[in-house]
Amino acid sequence: MRVYFLSILNLIIMNFYFAEMSLAQQSKLSKSVNEISNYIASKQFFEVRNTSGDLASVDSIYLKALKINNNDYSETLLSLMFATVPYREVPIKLPPFNVIINYPLISADEDIFNKKNENLPRYFFIDTPENDYGDLDKLAHFFGSAFLSYESNIFDLGELIGYFVEAFEESFKVQSNIDYRDIDVNYYGRLFGKLLKKDKTILPSQILLFRSLNFFRFVL
Repeated sequence: MRVYFLSILNLIIMNFYFAEMSLAQQSKLSKSVNEISNYIASKQFFEVRNTSGDLASVDSIYLKALKINNNDYSETLLSLMFATVPYREVPIKLPPFNVIINYPLISADEDIFNKKNENLPRYFFIDTPENDYGDLDKLAHFFGSAFLSYESNIFDLGELIGYFVEAFEESFKVQSNIDYRDIDVNYYGRLFGKLLKKDKTILPSQILLFRSLNFFRFVL
């Protein structure tokens, strides 16, 4: 049975950024995550995805999240990271005794969470695996990296973290081997966050499509 894990990117955000929030800020984030999850679980979003496709539906989620967060781009990206994570806790095996701990994540109630996962876009790359899971976990990587990049004023924190994300996961045995597609998606998430600082009209689908075009050019 396949188990899916959060990258250390998300753990760092939760351990440091979330811990520094006041109770009011934490409550606001939880409310935002719940509202975004409710939208993804809704019939309205199901129709958007069904008629417009996965790329356009990612933009729909992003624009809804912006409205929920009153056009605060930082809070939007952070809440999108939590709202698009397809699991509710992170199992981590800690060396040297291989003790497993389950790290709980911010998420909606179980029914909404499960319906949200059913509706989440997952086929937005040309190299997306052709199975039921597809790239279900990639939006959390994308928006988490975008948040770090958008918040980085002195240097690209997202890029720095990206270098040791997979090495950390391998060392702590939270996945069997390095997933280079996660690293790749992290890069495009950082690109989105960087461009968003200069151009607030840019949409996630433009960057996601850009990755597919680059992949297509590479394989040719």
